[in-house]
Amino acid sequence: MMVVVVVRRAISLLSSSELVARFQRACGLFPADREERNGDTRRHRDRDPVSNGAPAGQHGQRERSLSKLKYEVKNWPVYFLFVVSAMLGNEIFYISFLPCIHWNLDPFLCRRLVNIWAVVMYIGQVMKDVLKLPRPTTPPVVKLEWRVDVEYGLPSTHAMAATAISFTLLLSAMERVQFPFELGLVLAVVLSALVSLSRLYTGMHSALDVICGILISVLILGVTYPHWRTLDFLQLNSPLSPVVAVVLPLYLCYKYPELDHYSTTRGDTTIIMGAAAGCSVGYWANQQLSLTFEPAGPFPVSLGPLTLAAIALCVARFTVGLAIVVLTRQTVRWVSLRLLCWSYGVMVTDTEARRRKEIEVPYKFSTYLAIGLVNSVVVCRVFALVGLL
Repeated sequence: MMVVVVVRRAISLLSSSELVARFQRACGLFPADREERNGDTRRHRDRDPVSNGAPAGQHGQRERSLSKLKYEVKNWPVYFLFVVSAMLGNEIFYISFLPCIHWNLDPFLCRRLVNIWAVVMYIGQVMKDVLKLPRPTTPPVVKLEWRVDVEYGLPSTHAMAATAISFTLLLSAMERVQFPFELGLVLAVVLSALVSLSRLYTGMHSALDVICGILISVLILGVTYPHWRTLDFLQLNSPLSPVVAVVLPLYLCYKYPELDHYSTTRGDTTIIMGAAAGCSVGYWANQQLSLTFEPAGPFPVSLGPLTLAAIALCVARFTVGLAIVVLTRQTVRWVSLRLLCWSYGVMVTDTEARRRKEIEVPYKFSTYLAIGLVNSVVVCRVFALVGLL
């Protein structure tokens, strides 16, 4: 009985908004002065034409949202550290970091990272929308991000992804590259910790959300690690691999849990699953064509010296590759969205229609399926054509 009481108290403490607020204050992040916030809200209200004639409830909610945006930073180095760390869990990081591993280091490592990333993120996003546990409340917490505030809290998928990517890269790189393991371990721990703590600093998650996210990722890595080589072989050599790689993620996106309000979780999950599906098909195709662009071995290989020429080559590859990926994203997104809106008889500018599952899932999945294919198949062939290999 005593153990149950202690566990309940620990959960209550770790899930409290007050604990998050104390962490923010200790790091130099404070809510703005109350009079300043009220004055700013009145100024917004007086000049905001959108609020005219709005229902009282919506008007009050808008005022509260405006007042919440104000905060005071007393420790700018810590502020920038955690804001940048939080960005490491966003789309712009994944769409640049993961392909960069493929283009400049080893496609094998990118494949492992993408596979684990997709599994971890799908499990985390679904758990959020099944458990439906709230994020920290304002006040007392200061919130620095608002796009995902309508999402539920537990677990923190930022913490899950950072932990999974850091330690998957560490464990996989041991097979392929010579490096000091102790240094890699320190970097993995530091990166995971920074991203996890950034979720407290930005006010988006409780300590319980973050801890559960880390533990879930550790569990997933522990369960899957003994089977990584078998899964690698099947992914690259099974004739069913490309079919499973597309059909299963697409099915999971359509079967994503329904909510009573719109949330970005389904769309973000579809993006991840689409990218992973595209990469998987691309890696299978490369294997069948015997054009994997992987180091020849024997493994682990030693990294070459970090000269100015090597850095310039990496930068050139990244620039060209990212340009191709962004062009692919914009083109396929533009075409797929218009085709779907035309087929369902809705305007492309209709935001509510674009959020419907029958439009959101296929247009986002197809867009990032194309990105995954281009990343794994096309970009390295372009490098070969222009002399960047």
